[in-house]
Amino acid sequence: MSTRQIHVFISHAWAYSEHYETLASWIFDEKWRVGQASLDFRNYSVPKNDPIHDADNDEELKEAILKQIKMSHVIVIPTGIYASYSKWIQKEIDGSSDYSKPILAVNPWGQQRASGVVVDSASKLVGWNKKSVVSGIWDLYK
Repeated sequence: MSTRQIHVFISHAWAYSEHYETLASWIFDEKWRVGQASLDFRNYSVPKNDPIHDADNDEELKEAILKQIKMSHVIVIPTGIYASYSKWIQKEIDGSSDYSKPILAVNPWGQQRASGVVVDSASKLVGWNKKSVVSGIWDLYK
């Protein structure tokens, strides 16, 4: 039996919804397995209570986000329409591209409209279901 450690960055989109908390709970609070392998998901996001949010300027926060993206294997971004208006999500997408990190777009439950910016940048799109999200991360990691 082996353990696969997978570093996951969840978008800064938590500032606009409760979706971050739900995704984090699904990914990090449960034990996941694929065949004989245990999946050890590590949270490489910048949580909303991190002191970096008190940074003197946006550049410091951007650097903190890009540092976390660089160390991550997979980037998870909800496709909520608020993403189209977030100044941070475009930076996260650009950082994912710069560091060649795949993006898993997650369509939130009951969402009628999706952010075209996120969908167009995604390596894979899944629905609002924890098994779909975890399987999507695994597919992009392996």
